[in-house]
Amino acid sequence: MKKKLLIAVIVFSYVLNISSQETFKLMFYNLLNFPDQDTTKILDLEVILEDYKPDLFMVCELNNQTGADAILSSLQFINPNYDSATFVTNSSGDTIEDANDLQNFIYFESSKLILENQTQIQTIFRDFNHYTFKLNTTNQISNPIFIQVIVCHLKASQDPPNPDLRYLMVEDLTNYLDGFPSNDYFILGGDFNFYASDNAEPAFGELTDVTNNITFVDPANRVGNWHNDTSFLDVFTQSTRLTGVLGGAGGGFDDRFDFILTSENMLTNPDIFYVNNSYQVFGNNGNINCYNQEINTSNCDGIDFGLTIRNALYNMSDHLPVTLELQTNETLSTNNFNITPAFSIIGRNIVKDKLLIRINQTTLNNTFITIYNSLGQKIITYKVQNINLLHLNVSHLTNGIYYVVASIPDLKPLKFIKSN
Repeated sequence: MKKKLLIAVIVFSYVLNISSQETFKLMFYNLLNFPDQDTTKILDLEVILEDYKPDLFMVCELNNQTGADAILSSLQFINPNYDSATFVTNSSGDTIEDANDLQNFIYFESSKLILENQTQIQTIFRDFNHYTFKLNTTNQISNPIFIQVIVCHLKASQDPPNPDLRYLMVEDLTNYLDGFPSNDYFILGGDFNFYASDNAEPAFGELTDVTNNITFVDPANRVGNWHNDTSFLDVFTQSTRLTGVLGGAGGGFDDRFDFILTSENMLTNPDIFYVNNSYQVFGNNGNINCYNQEINTSNCDGIDFGLTIRNALYNMSDHLPVTLELQTNETLSTNNFNITPAFSIIGRNIVKDKLLIRINQTTLNNTFITIYNSLGQKIITYKVQNINLLHLNVSHLTNGIYYVVASIPDLKPLKFIKSN
């Protein structure tokens, strides 16, 4: 009897330990001159964000407050808990070129992360933007966990003196980081414009120098000479296009410019740590045939990212986003509540033939659900009566974004994407 009790306690403790692990999804994305290049790109960005739903969304090449607000509105349609930092313009010198229309910014899931502070780190070219977050855990008073998040966009081009200018920018950053405790947790996301990790790119060596107060590591562990080397194709992020259409660079898929680095301590520390093998270039199927091709062609097919996502990525930017996951052994305070929604889409919201909607009969029985297209036109209405699951045939719909609206006021609509 005692042995059985001991086993039960061990199993129960193990289950508690597993359930207490909380995960945070991070994404960095070069938005390619948004919204000045094309305001309609927000629809493509919504497809991308709906699919990944990042808890921290770091961006560069954001032009203005209008664009920042548009993205926040799109995120809050997905989840009303999304919030953003305060938008600020570049404060660094303009002696190299005017950088005031290409800003860095950040969005976050406010039920998981609390923004404590933000500041700008000046360099010879563009600012680094520094944001301090605290995890919204049940133990945040007795054991507060902070993440220092830095977003950047280094000087572009392989031609001299640009690699040296990138180094000078990074040197300004490492000097700034000397003022922090060496055991702080740091994330650095950005478009680094690095072509390699060797002496040709001294800025990479500066970031990863083990003698620094804060040493950054590549959690993907894919260090080398990335440019035009197909052995690094799984971490390539640029270009999604062969030609410079829609702005940005062409040339096809052959470079690793975009990164999320972590401080060295985040590989092992239980408070907040990198989830092994979670580093991924969003939209990159690792298909060797994709080398020097466009991301939305059959050459780039694969099991992870279908054509709908890759079309949105092609239209949105010449870069692909980079993602990874962090985990903590602490419990988030949001887990104390489990509210059943009135209705929800089952599975992914990108559908071909059938859309499955779970119904809370207590809320929605004897009501109506209507599908609208992106122009606000009513497509069809369904009566909800004594069912827990609504099967909707959407095969006849044209490709695009649709909204599912309940007849009860104040219920947030659902959104799905029809794609063949």
